[in-house]
Amino acid sequence: MKRSIIRIDEEKCDGCGACIPNCPEGAIQLIDGKARLVSDLFCDGLGACLGHCPLGAITVEQREAAPYDERRVLENIVQAGSNTIHAHLVHLKEHGEEEYLKTALEVLREKGITAVPAGEWAGTGGCTACPGSRQAELRPKDGRQEPESQDPVSELTHWPVQLHLISPSTPAFRGADLVLAADCAAYAAGNFHSRFLKGRSLVIACPKLDQDQDVYSEKLTALVDHARINTLTVVMMEVPCCGGLLRLAREAVSRASRKIPVKAVVLSRTGEILREEWA
Repeated sequence: MKRSIIRIDEEKCDGCGACIPNCPEGAIQLIDGKARLVSDLFCDGLGACLGHCPLGAITVEQREAAPYDERRVLENIVQAGSNTIHAHLVHLKEHGEEEYLKTALEVLREKGITAVPAGEWAGTGGCTACPGSRQAELRPKDGRQEPESQDPVSELTHWPVQLHLISPSTPAFRGADLVLAADCAAYAAGNFHSRFLKGRSLVIACPKLDQDQDVYSEKLTALVDHARINTLTVVMMEVPCCGGLLRLAREAVSRASRKIPVKAVVLSRTGEILREEWA
């Protein structure tokens, strides 16, 4: 059958491996120093890996290929003991692949593995005692209107910014002062762009909810050693779970061959700086 499937240009590929953690199906592996599609059966053609190759070696083409096999993909992920099951389910849900998702969940049920796909978290419960998820009204709703003003200029210099999605070899990170921000920080701090982003590069992450954080550690170490960032500023919230972001940064920097300064900035839920110090 003819269908969409990825193509890796071997001449362009330098074997950096940035595409591998961004393929939820495990269809790409490094073989003989090059990224290669290990089987047509594992590639769904949705292109989750696109945009993660800094050299543009990956494209999607229409060609004759064996049908994608969701059951084989899930069995392979489970057999390998991979921690990407959740990422795979999210991938299917976000692309509206309901039949593939149904098959995936059937395989997981057969194997006695419990997993909740993205979009179905409502009603599954949560840690209501955790300060990071406790509801609170931060400003009174008294109907007052803020004075009209011109929209501030964005200081964001690159995309993507989510730590799972970036490649350490992207030019925007070379020799940069890097900000590692908790997802919530930009919403709490009204001056986030002018205060923290001007003249800096950005990556974001959530130490409480994000999966596969070992990949985060590897990428941060690569940013220090290979992108040769100058400084790392961790901007996090006051809630306890956010402290994991600073621990992640410290561990990654400690493993790097280069030593760089790390600054910790702690914000209140209303955006005030509670603490700012070199860590």
